[in-house]
Amino acid sequence: MAYSPQVETFRKLHEAGCFVMPNPWDEGSARWLRGQGFPALASTSAGFAFTRARADQDVPRDMMLAHLAELVKAVPDLPINADFENGYADTPDGVAANVKLCIATGVAGLSIEDATGRTEDPLYPFELAVERVRAARRAIDETGSGVLLTARAECFLTGHPDPLNESARRISAYAEAGADVLYAPGPKTSADIGTIVAAAGGKPVNALVYGDFGLSVSDIAAAGARRISIGGALARAAWAAFIEATRLIKDEGSFRGFAGNGASAPLNPFFRDDLKARS
Repeated sequence: MAYSPQVETFRKLHEAGCFVMPNPWDEGSARWLRGQGFPALASTSAGFAFTRARADQDVPRDMMLAHLAELVKAVPDLPINADFENGYADTPDGVAANVKLCIATGVAGLSIEDATGRTEDPLYPFELAVERVRAARRAIDETGSGVLLTARAECFLTGHPDPLNESARRISAYAEAGADVLYAPGPKTSADIGTIVAAAGGKPVNALVYGDFGLSVSDIAAAGARRISIGGALARAAWAAFIEATRLIKDEGSFRGFAGNGASAPLNPFFRDDLKARS
């Protein structure tokens, strides 16, 4: 079956090796990352939420769909993977309906989490979580789009008492339920990443690097991951510099937070040339 060029590219990227898929939060950051030669990009729910003065997980579905369409339009020659949170629904039928809406934005892939967003019961029960993945799989197949389905086990991020083993159990089940890519954000060692890779049963695994915990791209590739994303890390890095600079102005009357600033170069020439190329 013939898929869109972006979907075809995305599927081929997962066949061998390991690639980095950074996460822009708006059109400018997407164009910049494209300009650095990254082969695919992914949205970040946190990074985008901050641009709308909202907390992560507090962006309504339709606002997120509009953002995804904007990213796809910004880099039409690159695959975009959607951080689609928990599918914006608890029920399998609801997930399936929303997955089709997500695909309609033009994304080449999307992820579905098993986190509920509720503190009292942060993870969907195992069987329901598996059925939600099956529903997302059926929805994608019904569109004939070939969009890649990433299933996420959120055990580390939701405070599960045994996050590695529970992640491995869920990852194995999600692979059998039809996920194309498996993802358990949270492991910080090669050994733990390797455990997730083994649980995926040969299917591609996405590793998340959200901080500097001593692993390089080659280390993560050696552990068996096929794809590396960085979530909201770039957005948080930008915000960290912004927060510290404003703190220094307010608390000390100092502008030392600007010490590392350069002129608008290389941004101005990059965006001028990029706009000409797009036009």
